[in-house]
Amino acid sequence: MSEPRGISSASMVRLVAAREVLARVRDKNFIISSVVIVLVLVGVLGLQVALSSGSDVTRIGIVGDAALRTAVDTQGEALGVDLEITELDDDAAGRAAIEDGDVDCVLVATGSGEPELLVEQSAGAEMQAVVQGAVAQLSVSEQLQAAGLTGLDVPEVGVTALEPDADADGQRVIVAIIGVGVLYSLLILFGQFVAQGVVEEKASRVVELLLATMKPWQLLAGKILGLGLLGLAQMLLIVVVGVGGALAFDLVDIPGEMVSTAVSVVVWFVLGYGFYAAIFAVAASLVSRQEDLNTVIMPTTLVLIGGLVVGIQAAADPGGALARVTSYVPGLSPLVMPVRQAAGEVAAWEIALAVVLMLLAVALIVRLGGRIYAGALLRTSGRTKLREALNAERG
Repeated sequence: MSEPRGISSASMVRLVAAREVLARVRDKNFIISSVVIVLVLVGVLGLQVALSSGSDVTRIGIVGDAALRTAVDTQGEALGVDLEITELDDDAAGRAAIEDGDVDCVLVATGSGEPELLVEQSAGAEMQAVVQGAVAQLSVSEQLQAAGLTGLDVPEVGVTALEPDADADGQRVIVAIIGVGVLYSLLILFGQFVAQGVVEEKASRVVELLLATMKPWQLLAGKILGLGLLGLAQMLLIVVVGVGGALAFDLVDIPGEMVSTAVSVVVWFVLGYGFYAAIFAVAASLVSRQEDLNTVIMPTTLVLIGGLVVGIQAAADPGGALARVTSYVPGLSPLVMPVRQAAGEVAAWEIALAVVLMLLAVALIVRLGGRIYAGALLRTSGRTKLREALNAERG
């Protein structure tokens, strides 16, 4: 088929892509899915903010001198207890503060009597540990001073972390898992958009009009490009909302690492979309009714589900044999490799190899799939077999 004079192949592809974009941005399913995904993401961020802001702060009143307050504050820091300390004048003021709800407990340590902790009902083990440690520390210090022992040389215990990046790796893996879940959802969603569009065109015979002015590969490329741009835009929106919200609400300690993980997920989305969109389009070209569509796209959907499951498992064992092998397998790598990258278990050559294999697979799928697509697109009577589509395209 010759191209219309004055219109290049690139122009044809752009026209089809623009048509797909305009059709989908008006589609209720696309709009609803976009809103739902963003709302779910905002809900997750809100939940994280609520959980992180709900950290317990123990309000303790101190009836005693400045040394007692310092000892309690030091012991609280040592045990990781967040304290809000209030100085009170006497025992009566402490009791009134508890009754009014101004403090949770009051430590009274004045005169010659034994220190006493006043609470409304009961004191938690954590608070008792803080108070007991502070009182013991202050008592030992006073007894040493009374014995004339001052200026003791107490060695400071050094802290050596065997896995200093464990927290950072954990945050990156969580971000990667969330990103892979979103990636999986978008691949399924836009893959189905591609497939549904192909079947709609075949069922309505619109494809016959389109192929009168362009080649099958131009139609396929334009459809994949247009919906791919929409998918990428949606992915970027999710990344901006997710990363921006996490940074704004201070939900992560490693913003740079989070951004790099998000960028990695976006890159793998582009590769995964190019692979799966071509497969969904080719599979859809084999049938002429929406009722038959699920049958032909089910194998591809199962592969995506398998990739998601393996990707989540890779978070627990990123260096395991299953995670390592599947991170190189085209079609599975977009859902597994980002998690392994986030866990820091991947060398640069492994990432490069996975990308190259994925690019080769995309090129092969597009080339072979284009032939099947061209041979099956005009066959509108029932379901077309792969061999029939290839023979028809050759003919």
